[in-house]
Amino acid sequence: MTTIAQKPQHLNTFEVDPEILARMHPMEEAHVDAVCRLHQAAMGNSLWARLGPLFLRRLYRALVESPDFIGLVYVEDGRTRGLIAGSSNGPRMMRRILAGHAISLGAAAFWGVLRRPGVAWPLLETLRYFGKSGVAGTEDIVAESMFCSFEPELRGKRISGLINKLLFDELARRGAHFVKITTEVDNAGAARQLTSWGFERAGEFRFYGKRMLTWTLDLKACERVES
Repeated sequence: MTTIAQKPQHLNTFEVDPEILARMHPMEEAHVDAVCRLHQAAMGNSLWARLGPLFLRRLYRALVESPDFIGLVYVEDGRTRGLIAGSSNGPRMMRRILAGHAISLGAAAFWGVLRRPGVAWPLLETLRYFGKSGVAGTEDIVAESMFCSFEPELRGKRISGLINKLLFDELARRGAHFVKITTEVDNAGAARQLTSWGFERAGEFRFYGKRMLTWTLDLKACERVES
């Protein structure tokens, strides 16, 4: 059982702009190419991006088919300009994706490793992510926000805050008590944003040779989250 003790969150009321809300939609296969573009632009050094566009497209197509995946996109004037990706059960989602799409993902990963041999070791370490990030007291937390990305021009317009709220609301509706997010230790911007939501540091771990932090939020205690 998860034993993290968190105080009820007393946060400023989150204002929802109905015009912005109307531009947010569940991620579907039709969004995959645009989502991959956003992922590549914002997270080009991530393992998924370094494995190449073919791998990225196949992975996102597998993700949107998964019942454990929660993806949302921000569409403005017919153009996908932002996304958030999370899961109600990350370990189960990845097990099912690897089992159901092993051939297509394996082939794409193979070509990615041929192009960039340096990704071979991180690819193997990825299989240990959930074990490493499940620091003491968080082992039972399976709901996770994986990443959020928007075009730079949209920063500071409270759009990312709203799309995070929609993800957290959906996780709560699916029965999640806590949600987990991991960041690099020195990511001060992420720390400020997470703290403003009521996330608390749960512990540190090492991944891809970097110092990482696991953060957790009590969805039931957070006043901004609706279930």
